Amino acid sequence: MSFQRLVQAAVAALALGLSAPSPAQQVLKVGSTPTGIPFTFLDTKTNSIQGIMVDLATEIGKDAGFSVQIEPMQFSALIPSLTANKIDIIAAAMFATAARKEVIDFSDPVYSYGEGLVVPKADTKAYASQEDLKGTVVGAQVGTAFVDALKKTGLFSEVKVYDTIPDILRDVNAGRLKAGFADYPILAYNLQQGHFADVRLVDGYKPVTVGTVAIGVRKSDTELLAKINASLAKLKANGTIAKILEKWGQKASGS
Repeated sequence: MSFQRLVQAAVAALALGLSAPSPAQQVLKVGSTPTGIPFTFLDTKTNSIQGIMVDLATEIGKDAGFSVQIEPMQFSALIPSLTANKIDIIAAAMFATAARKEVIDFSDPVYSYGEGLVVPKADTKAYASQEDLKGTVVGAQVGTAFVDALKKTGLFSEVKVYDTIPDILRDVNAGRLKAGFADYPILAYNLQQGHFADVRLVDGYKPVTVGTVAIGVRKSDTELLAKINASLAKLKANGTIAKILEKWGQKASGS
């Protein structure tokens, strides 16, 4: 082959390479709950899961080079779904507890808070601690760190376990439950929206179980965890996380 034809062939090969489509972007399945507003919730207008952790997972994906597919499920199904490879990431209002760290890995901290206490609005008593509710029936959400913590106190005649936080709020609202414990920001957001008019969030209550929300991955996904942590650091530094929290009525100082 002549030199000229070699050059032509090389140019043609280069052109083909430039015009070839780029590899399809990796799609990771993200487990989120439909009832954890403002962290994750089902937006009935769009029939999609929205919230702080969804926005954060999407921004991390943009930075780290993958797209996300949100998979709605109950809170108690998140870790089993992750370990069974049904999802790749957990982005929900999940505390990075010592017990959970034995099963999955967590990213660097995203946001910290403790449990809130709700009672019927007709109950005007000032509750400062769990001891003030000794001997009563209280409620908490299945799979959360609050259930075991409440049971271990031995203070309550029963700790009723509910599937969702709105289920707790409904029973308190109807007077069927003396008190409920759940994620403070989620309780506050629900009540700020005017839902459950006969429920009161107890201002003077001091939380016992304070934890940090983080993103969960399988223990084998060390590369993915490193990418997530690198993106979290960037998004914190450039103010993106603060903007997401502000969008959903949360203060960045709590992160």
